[in-house]
Amino acid sequence: MRILITGGAGYIGSHTLLEILGEKHDVCVIDNYSNSSPVALERVAKLTNSNFVKVAADVCDERALNNVFEDFKPEAVIHFAGLKAVGESAAVPLKYYEHNVQGTIALLKAMEASGCDRIVFSSSATVYGEPVYLPYDEDHPCAPTNPYGRTKYFVEEILKDWAHSNDRNSVVLLRYFNPVGAHSSGRIGEDPDDIPNNLMPFVSQVAVGRRSKLQVFGNDYDTPDGTGLRDYIHVVDLARAHVAAVDYVAKNRGVDAFNIGTGKGATVLEVVKAFEAASGREIPYSFGPRRAGDIAASIADPAKARKMLNWQAKHSLKDMCESSWEWQSGNPNGYRSD
Repeated sequence: MRILITGGAGYIGSHTLLEILGEKHDVCVIDNYSNSSPVALERVAKLTNSNFVKVAADVCDERALNNVFEDFKPEAVIHFAGLKAVGESAAVPLKYYEHNVQGTIALLKAMEASGCDRIVFSSSATVYGEPVYLPYDEDHPCAPTNPYGRTKYFVEEILKDWAHSNDRNSVVLLRYFNPVGAHSSGRIGEDPDDIPNNLMPFVSQVAVGRRSKLQVFGNDYDTPDGTGLRDYIHVVDLARAHVAAVDYVAKNRGVDAFNIGTGKGATVLEVVKAFEAASGREIPYSFGPRRAGDIAASIADPAKARKMLNWQAKHSLKDMCESSWEWQSGNPNGYRSD
């Protein structure tokens, strides 16, 4: 199948690209490199011994999108491109609505113009908001608590309307929980351009000496040790969920949402302890106030994905920490280490 991957140079995008190429699909990647590096694509090409099309462009650029669709003629799209920091979204919400929502609309318009009717969307468990019950299943009410989560929710609603507008259209919404870890080669991994917004890359940078200590946002949550509890999913497991989702949209019509997680949770301090064991390094930390928009706990019920996508997570927290350390220790400055 001919597959367009938006944001394919990013953390999740690059791992998914590697898995998709392993299935012998033809691929075009579009990325503006605003929070990613073309080096990731070079490394994926070497790891897979594959050639694929690379286009440096913004998903909001309708002319560039139309050119890509006209030249490459994709049969399906995996849509990662977008901004993703919860805290930043509260500070600059219009930027998030512009890139995440308007970018998706531009993409759908280009798909319609070219006759492409299949899309896998990179959504998020943040669409659920404060839990009414745990674990979250796909029927849990959606009430996101921050602008980032709302952009994902609004895009989901747009995609549902688009799916229902034509009986040929096929949409899969993958609601990720907390992607962490890196490819076993240690050649690709998470490499935020600025101060990491997520726990694992921050812990990794403390362990490798780039940062002095970890600030833990809140230690008074209703969790086993007072710190936030999350369902962490290895990025390779998540990438393989996209392979399964591409197969699904090729064979089904309409729209389906799937939780992509392990069904198990770990607190911030449990992750710190596991990373210390994996790296052999002490992770200094201090407690700070809760971060706006955060919730106490988030755990997936991945039963629907197991049943309908024939997918399940295979990697443990130990695997996640060991692969993160393999990546960070081998690339202390990320892709800038080259």
